[in-house]
Amino acid sequence: MDFPTIIQILDSAVRLMTPLLLACLAGLYSERAGVFDIGLEGKMLMAAFTAASVAYATGNAWLGLVAGIAGALAMSLIHGLASITFRGNQLISGVAINFLASGLTVLLGQKIFGLGGRTPSLGGAARFTEITLPFADALRPVPVIGPIYAELISGHTILVYVAFAMVPLTWWVLFRTRFGLRLRAVGENPASVDTAGVSVTRLRYAAVAICGLLCGIAGAYLATGISAGFVKEMTAGRGFIALAALIFAKWRPWSALGATFLFGLLEALANRFPNLDLGIITIPSMFMSALPYILTVIILAGFVGRAIPPRAGGEPYVKER
Repeated sequence: MDFPTIIQILDSAVRLMTPLLLACLAGLYSERAGVFDIGLEGKMLMAAFTAASVAYATGNAWLGLVAGIAGALAMSLIHGLASITFRGNQLISGVAINFLASGLTVLLGQKIFGLGGRTPSLGGAARFTEITLPFADALRPVPVIGPIYAELISGHTILVYVAFAMVPLTWWVLFRTRFGLRLRAVGENPASVDTAGVSVTRLRYAAVAICGLLCGIAGAYLATGISAGFVKEMTAGRGFIALAALIFAKWRPWSALGATFLFGLLEALANRFPNLDLGIITIPSMFMSALPYILTVIILAGFVGRAIPPRAGGEPYVKER
């Protein structure tokens, strides 16, 4: 494998890991506050549909992004009402959101566009375009450094850079601010936070809202960044892969970056080498396509028992009188 091919694979991995990274960080905020959320898939799916629909109607990708965030926030509000206000089972609420988004996006897509649940193809200003960073063209001929900067670091949409910027920002918010300290405390011991006079409900709703915001960006990127519109079930299990990456990362932002890159790299390899010839054996395309999902199962089987989630996660808080 030559150096240009490696750069191309890594470039593809960065593009493919972006929605996983955003969804993983979304789950990180929610679960650190004690609200388990397996509805990341549904939130991304709804965001992808609303983003693509509004971007097509207005011809503006930024308005599509706003709509995508609004769609995901609506799903987050439902999850918050069910699991925080009404103290319902958080896992069942997440499953319900996934089913709701899966059915509603197809129903609305067919009703509005009549294309079998998908939106018309997006083009021009309705999609986010790639950004060329300063000096990328000038540095391109420089050995090693040039291709890395010009082809791997430069040439992505704005949402890719937003996703990577969210990693240090999330670390700073969670571990260097009063809000982050309280958020983590709510996930560990909500009674002590309540005793200190801080609203547990308000903090958990804030975490769920941040989760919806990041899922909205992830879904909008799928529909207006990677793809040129919405198609049925286009998230393809990315929400569940993001959850597996979150467990693998042990609910830490920098580890989440590495975990999602691993999944993105596997998907990029599967796309680049449908049939991987190792000399002695040839790995078939079906196995290569299934690699990210196989890794998900392995991680869940091998790390769920070792990774310790927030102690108050999954449990509704009942204020003592």
